Amino acid sequence: MELHFLGTGAGVPSKQRNVSALALRFLEDEGDVWLFDCGEATQHQLLYSPLSLSKITKILMSHVHGDHLFGLPGLLSTRSFQGAASPLTIYAPPGVEEFVRVSLKVTKTTLRYPLEFVTLRAGSLFETPHHEVEVLPLAHTIQSYAFKVTEKEKPGRLDIARLQAEGVPAGPLYAQLKRGETVQLTDGRVLSGQAFVGEPIRGRVIVIAGDTKPIPEMVDFASGADLLVHEATFASDCEADAHQFGHSTVADACRLAKHAHVKQLILTHISSRYVREPSVFLDEVEAHLPTALVARDLFVYSLAKRGGSVGD
Repeated sequence: MELHFLGTGAGVPSKQRNVSALALRFLEDEGDVWLFDCGEATQHQLLYSPLSLSKITKILMSHVHGDHLFGLPGLLSTRSFQGAASPLTIYAPPGVEEFVRVSLKVTKTTLRYPLEFVTLRAGSLFETPHHEVEVLPLAHTIQSYAFKVTEKEKPGRLDIARLQAEGVPAGPLYAQLKRGETVQLTDGRVLSGQAFVGEPIRGRVIVIAGDTKPIPEMVDFASGADLLVHEATFASDCEADAHQFGHSTVADACRLAKHAHVKQLILTHISSRYVREPSVFLDEVEAHLPTALVARDLFVYSLAKRGGSVGD
């Protein structure tokens, strides 16, 4: 899996950071892409990435503030103009569907593909053959949400060396044994797949949070995650303002990552006030959690398989 950070700024764009958008690319599923938020000019940022609009099958909106939303009608229109015909589903809080429908109606834009809207709710949101997605309400100035993408458990590794020692020929029998099935060899021996397959491989977990001040529920929601993408709009000298306006500081996000035993934290949604003095922000990250990464526009993070190499 790859995460493409298309926009990492907060509130307004700057020359260094566009407003919020993050794409999650599943390399195994024909390059399927899920887009999290769609700030103004997201489609322009996509032009500098290897991602295509036709591959976006799901858009998950954390909340309805403009820096997370204003790019949506244009992106949907361009997807159609480019000839995409595959369905697209938008998971979003109330208001997003009305905003999109009115925008398309006023501009007399007709989409060539089916567009469906699903209203966000706490708990389980949807499931695919390979992933489950859950939602947690956050604490912002309007309703905002966090998303947890959990990869489903995979069968353990097949012990090919043992099978070869048993004289089992490579071929379709290996696939049956890996599924845990019982097979009979030509010499009459009966083998159980369970005896040749290791422990199931637990799936990877990614948590992507929208705008929020710290809430205790996030510790459990993000517990043990392989990756947490969390806003850090301000450095900690602005904590009072951050919390008043429903945002987190560097210290808040790092503290959450530690308490939830997250394997990797990536900070995003960074105020433009740190463009001129980035060291104020970066020095604090180094002090609180040196392993944390600070996202930048067009940064790509590849999440390694459990027990495998980087990527899918």
